[in-house]
Amino acid sequence: MSEKPLLSVRGLTTEFTTPEGKIARALEDVSFDVMHGQTIGLVGESGSGKTTTLMSLMRLLPAGGRITAGRVMFNDTNLLSLTEREMRDYRWKSMAIVFQGAMNALNPVMKVGDQIHEAIMLHNLMDEDAAEKRVRDLLEMVGIARTRRDQYPHQYSGGMRQRAMIAMALACAPDLLFADEPTTALDVMIQAQVLQLLKEIQKALGLAIVLVTHDLGVVAEVCDSVVVMYGGKVAEYGTADHIYNEAQHPYTQKLLEAFPDVTKPGDTLASIPGTPPRLTNLPPGCRFEPRCHVKVAKCSQVNPPLLEVSPKHYVSCILREGAEADLR
Repeated sequence: MSEKPLLSVRGLTTEFTTPEGKIARALEDVSFDVMHGQTIGLVGESGSGKTTTLMSLMRLLPAGGRITAGRVMFNDTNLLSLTEREMRDYRWKSMAIVFQGAMNALNPVMKVGDQIHEAIMLHNLMDEDAAEKRVRDLLEMVGIARTRRDQYPHQYSGGMRQRAMIAMALACAPDLLFADEPTTALDVMIQAQVLQLLKEIQKALGLAIVLVTHDLGVVAEVCDSVVVMYGGKVAEYGTADHIYNEAQHPYTQKLLEAFPDVTKPGDTLASIPGTPPRLTNLPPGCRFEPRCHVKVAKCSQVNPPLLEVSPKHYVSCILREGAEADLR
């Protein structure tokens, strides 16, 4: 890529220690780039490592979680080399996150405007009066009337709470926004409004967005590039056009076949037999091998790396010929 990435992730590996003392490898050798002003989608079934990727990049892993390998470059800084104090300077000001489930993410006994105001003041960005103006401007930006600044989260609808979370994430003008399934539990119309809001804000502010979702329709609507994850690894990574029109990994192909096509109302949707692998008992070869419809004997023995099969299109599958260089 000629343009320098805003965020470059290479070989990210994250493990957890379970209460029983077992090691669960939640991420293994995850690599991708986020360009300035780009939206990149992380897709896959539940348990594939999407949210863990975000928490690793933000260094907000829960107890028992640790990053054991990799490099995360934000511009020219390796975030994994920073102390916790140094990392706090990057959160909110350089990168922010919209969590899944706004009702749980917002403080129920604190006014919505006060929560946004607090985020601004904690980072000493401006004085009280300027911060208050910023709060009201942010609410207006996300489509919430300034007059509702002093209401509590329970007085907002689900869609408004999600908008308030977006406003809070934008409080310190970050360059990169992580959105963890921001449309979960919202009805279809409100989902569309939230997605449209994200697109409008991105265009206005020049944000880069990393969007976690299991909805391929959402990805097709808003994403420039797509990372398909399975069992904590990247199965396929490329432009949205690559993923939707030239899918190479058997898992990606099955995901697309399982997604309804409005132009073919009579088609039967495909299903993927079996379940994702247990992270404490991963198969020795390809993560997807036990469920794969085109597997060969070697698939159970070789854990394939992520290799480039065409320009800017990477696949982790030994059946794909023409792979040349890995993403390093």
